[in-house]
Amino acid sequence: MDAIIQVTTTGDDRNMMEKIGRIIVEQRLASCAQISGPFKSIYWWKGNIEETEEWSCILKSTKAHYEEIQNKIKELHSYDVPEIISVEINRTLPDYEQWVREETANH
Repeated sequence: MDAIIQVTTTGDDRNMMEKIGRIIVEQRLASCAQISGPFKSIYWWKGNIEETEEWSCILKSTKAHYEEIQNKIKELHSYDVPEIISVEINRTLPDYEQWVREETANH
């Protein structure tokens, strides 16, 4: 059976994170999107250390939808190289797993 995944992306604009989450959920690529922030990110970019206030969007889906989610985030994101990380969920409440599968099965 296809694994449940959690996909995370971050960005410096809350509205952009909400738009990404809403579109991906509306397209049934994910069962839900959770937006949180702001938080401070400190990172290397083009030879310099940068500091940015960012927001995160965490999406719940199945492994089969990862490529489409990745492509949609890249299409909608303002960053040249957006953070897009997928983590496979090893265990979850069976009813929650069923809900994620049902909500993304119609795509």
